[in-house]
Amino acid sequence: MIKKINKYAIGDFHLRVGLGVSGKGLFATVPVPKNSYIIEYIGKTVPPANHDTVTGRYLFWAGKKLMIDGNIKENKARFINHSCKPNSKAEGPDGHIYIRTLRAIKPGEEITYDYGDEYFDEFIKPKGCGCVKCVKG
Repeated sequence: MIKKINKYAIGDFHLRVGLGVSGKGLFATVPVPKNSYIIEYIGKTVPPANHDTVTGRYLFWAGKKLMIDGNIKENKARFINHSCKPNSKAEGPDGHIYIRTLRAIKPGEEITYDYGDEYFDEFIKPKGCGCVKCVKG
């Protein structure tokens, strides 16, 4: 079954949460073709008055003035880990964040995307990057 949203179509790829190289991660259980939309990053809308004061690791901009806090149980996409050589990317129209594969993904492979410079510099760089590319070279 494919869920159509605007021009985006999210495939039913049966993703599972499991232990990854950087803690919990999201994994494909079936082959996923390149350029497939696999999941939507969802959460609670953060009111504009709180944009400068809200904290957390699951905050995602979904437009120029729309911030989403993805730290909710229903949001399996929050388990997607950072990679300096990702297999997916986050994109979408204002108000939505969809994860699209950059290449074909094999069953059992962890889904990753680049968190971006701001998140990397604040949370990852101080501890050292633990992504597969950086750990294994």
